[in-house]
Amino acid sequence: MTAPAKISPATLAKLAKLGIRHRSDLLLHLPLRYEDETELVSIADAEPGETIQVQGVITHSEVLFKPRRTLVCRLQDNGEELYLRFLNFYPSQTKLLAVDRQIRAIGEVRMGYYGLEMVHPKCRAVGDETPLQTSLTPVYPASAGLSQATLKKLIANALEVLPVSDPLPEIFRNKLNLLGFLESIKLLHNPPAEIATSCLQDRTHPAWRRIKFDELLAQQLSMRVHHRERSARIAPAMKAKGHFTDKLLKILPFALTSAQQKVLGEISFDLAKPHPMQRLLLGDVGSGKTVVAALAALQVIENGYQVALMAPTEILAEQHYLKLSDWLSPLGIVPVWLSGSLKKKDKRIAAERIASGDTLLAIGTHALFQEQISFHKLGLAIVDEQHKFGVQQRLALHAKGKIPAHDASAPSSTLPLQGGGNILQEPHQLMMSATPIPRTLAMSYYADLDVSVIDELPPGRTPIITKLVSDARRDEVFDRVRSACMTGQQAYWVCPLIEESEVLQLQNAEETYQLLTETFPELRVGLVHGRMDSAEKVRVMGEFKAGLLQLLVATTVIEVGVDVPNASLMVIDHAERMGLAQLHQLRGRVGRGAAHSLCILLYQKPLSEVARTRLKVIFENTDGFVIAQQDLQLRGPGELLGARQSGVAMLRFADIDADEDLLIHARVVADELLRDYPDVARAYLRRWMADKHDYLHV
Repeated sequence: MTAPAKISPATLAKLAKLGIRHRSDLLLHLPLRYEDETELVSIADAEPGETIQVQGVITHSEVLFKPRRTLVCRLQDNGEELYLRFLNFYPSQTKLLAVDRQIRAIGEVRMGYYGLEMVHPKCRAVGDETPLQTSLTPVYPASAGLSQATLKKLIANALEVLPVSDPLPEIFRNKLNLLGFLESIKLLHNPPAEIATSCLQDRTHPAWRRIKFDELLAQQLSMRVHHRERSARIAPAMKAKGHFTDKLLKILPFALTSAQQKVLGEISFDLAKPHPMQRLLLGDVGSGKTVVAALAALQVIENGYQVALMAPTEILAEQHYLKLSDWLSPLGIVPVWLSGSLKKKDKRIAAERIASGDTLLAIGTHALFQEQISFHKLGLAIVDEQHKFGVQQRLALHAKGKIPAHDASAPSSTLPLQGGGNILQEPHQLMMSATPIPRTLAMSYYADLDVSVIDELPPGRTPIITKLVSDARRDEVFDRVRSACMTGQQAYWVCPLIEESEVLQLQNAEETYQLLTETFPELRVGLVHGRMDSAEKVRVMGEFKAGLLQLLVATTVIEVGVDVPNASLMVIDHAERMGLAQLHQLRGRVGRGAAHSLCILLYQKPLSEVARTRLKVIFENTDGFVIAQQDLQLRGPGELLGARQSGVAMLRFADIDADEDLLIHARVVADELLRDYPDVARAYLRRWMADKHDYLHV
C-alpha cells in the first residue's frame, strides 16, 4: 500500500490558507475548472473566443519594453502562425519559449495587434512522439507558493492512501439516483476524456450533483442538530402578563394588522417557553416590525428581565431609541442609549445603568457587546438588520446574557458552566430583517431558526410610483422637486458618496447640498450623512420629521428606519450604482402617508448590463420578496446575506437557486437520518462541517 506523502510545515501553512487542515480535506478540494489537453487543434482552425490546445515550433521570441515589458513569441504550425504574449514572465519561461523549441500551448484565442494570439497560455515543451493527455486536466483553487502540480500530487496520494467510505445508505442513493461518493470524487479529480467539459464546468454532471447533495445534506443536518439542541438548553420562561403590552396597544395611534398580531403571537408563545427562542422576523419595508419588537420587549420587561436592541448603524439605532422612548415613556420605561460616539462620561453612566439593572431596555449599536458592558439580567436580545452584523458580533451580544441558572428543575442535559456544576441560562433572540429572504435562501441558511413573516402592509400606505430618468433630464427632476415641496410635501435627494471620488466621478452629498441650496433658494434644505456628529444627525432628522426642512439631501444612512409620513418624493442619484436591496429600502422611505408618492431613479449612461437589469427589476416590482429573488440570482447568497463580510459558512459547490431540487431532497433526508441513522448523520458532519457548523446557527 502506498505510504502517505510527507508534507513540509511550509506547505501545510499554505494548505491551511485554502482551508485544508487534514489530509481528508484534500479529497473535497475540487477543481475550479478543467482544461482539455486530450486533443490538438491546428492553428489554421483556431477561432477567436475558443479555448484550445495547439502545437508548433517557436520561430521568433523577443522581450519588448514598450509600452511595457512583454515577452512575445511566434508559434508556427504548417505555415500558420499564432502569437503568444506574456505580460508577467520568468527567465525559465524565456528559455522554454526559445526559437526552434517545439511546444504545446493551451489558452483562449483572441484577435490581437498582430493577428491571432493567446495571452498567458499554459505551455510545455514536447517532442514529435509526446502523447496527448488521456483525461481532462483539473485546475484547482490555489494560493501563492502552492503550484497545481503540488496540489495534484497531494490529492492523488490522498485518494490512494485514505479509506473513503460512502456514508449515505443505499436506499437513499437509489431513491435519488445518486452516484457513489468515492466514484464521484475520483471522476471529478480525474475525469475521462470522453466526458463533455461543459457538464463539468457548469457542474451538472452526476458526480457534481452527488457532491452538491452531500454538501447541502451536511448543512441541513448541522442546522437540524442545533435546532434540536435548543430544547435541551434553558432560558427564562416569560409568560405574557399584559401589564405593559396592553397599555401600549391602547395608546398607540394605530391598530396592529392581522399579520402583526399573528407574528406577535408566535413570538409571545416562544418567550413563554423555558428554552431559548431563536426567531427571525421578516417583513418588507414599512410592514411594522418595530412595534412588534417593542411589544416583545415589553413581555420580557414585565417579567423583570432586561432587553437589548442592537442596530447596525447609529442613525437606525437612534431612530429606534427615539421611537421607543416616545412609545414607552408614558409607561414609565426609559430606555438607555449606547453608541460609540457618546462622550466617555455618558458611556460610563449608560454602562452603570445597564449593569445595575436600573434600566430594563438598552438600545444601541455594536457598542452594546463591548467587553466593558455587562447586563444585570438580559432576557432578550433583539438584532435589527441582523445580516449586517458579523457572526462573532451576534455571538458576543448573546453571550452577555448567559448567567448561572439556579433552577433545580432545569433539564440535566443543559450545558454546565466550565469549571463548575451550575447550569447556564441564556437569553432569547429575536432577529429582524427588512430584506425579504427568498424561499431557497431561508430553506438553506435559516433552517435552524423559527421564521415569522409580516406579509401585509399597514392600511393607508399608498402605492409608490417608480420612474427611471436619465441624468440628461436633471432639470426636469429639479422642477418636480420644487413643485412637490411648494405644495406642502417633503422630498429626499439621496447620493451614494459623501466626498468627491476621482475614480467613480459620482455626485456627492456635500456638493449636491450646495447645488440644491442654490437651485432652490425658496426651500429649506438639510443635509445628513454617516460622518456627521451624532447629535447633529439627530437634530437634522428631527427638523425634517417636524416639517422644518422641506428637502433632505442624504447618503444611504437613511436606507432603513427613517419614517416621515409627509415625505412623498424620493430622488436617488446615480441609481445605477446601487444594489437592488438598497434601492428597495430607500424607496420605502416614501409612501408612508396619505399622499401619492414618487421615486425617481436618476441614472447616468452608459449602463452596464447588470445595472440595466437591476433598474428594470426595481422599476417593474414593488414586492420585496420578488426583488430579493432577483437579487439572489444577480449577486448570490453571500452578498445578499452579508455573509462574505460576516463569516457565515457559505456553500462551496451547491447553488441554492439552481440546485433547489437537491436542497428539498436534502431537507427530507436530513430528518430521516437524524431519526433512523444517527451514526450516518455524525459521519456527514465530521466530513463536511469540521469547525464550520458552530457558525451556521447564528
